[in-house]
Amino acid sequence: MDHLVLTVIAEDQPGLVERIAACIAAHGGNWLESRMARMAGQFAGILRVEVAAEAHAGLIQALQALGSQGIRVQLAASGSEPAGRYSAIRLELVGNDRPGIVRDITRVLAEQGVNLESLLTEVAPAPMSGELLFTAEALLAVPETLSLEQLQAHLETLADDLMVELNLRQDD
Repeated sequence: MDHLVLTVIAEDQPGLVERIAACIAAHGGNWLESRMARMAGQFAGILRVEVAAEAHAGLIQALQALGSQGIRVQLAASGSEPAGRYSAIRLELVGNDRPGIVRDITRVLAEQGVNLESLLTEVAPAPMSGELLFTAEALLAVPETLSLEQLQAHLETLADDLMVELNLRQDD
């Protein structure tokens, strides 16, 4: 069995996921995992499917044919998991919105060898003041050689500059 990673983007519309799922099922594929969301009128997702080697080419051709329906699909072979031992750490961040927050935080994470497993961000008005607040939730794969306290210290120096509140905790 082959594993494929697909990224999908299309103008949001009812039945979009069903068409993708039907295409995969018609070729004997198995939908294993996905992350999908609607944003600014667009629908985007990433998913991993399993398909028998003999159905691989047919599935790829059928997925690419969805382009005639306005569904753009990119395919990649499933990669290997990173080597080494990691701890799952949850990062939560909130602060006044400003350009560069994601860039600055991810730079510090990359410098420490931390892998970003998932990231959800949002900008919304604060309940009382109406000022725009940036919030982020991330799941991090932190090398076991880097303690939670060390990571916290690296991020805290940046948090003061960015004027954000950040919380790190072991993921359950």
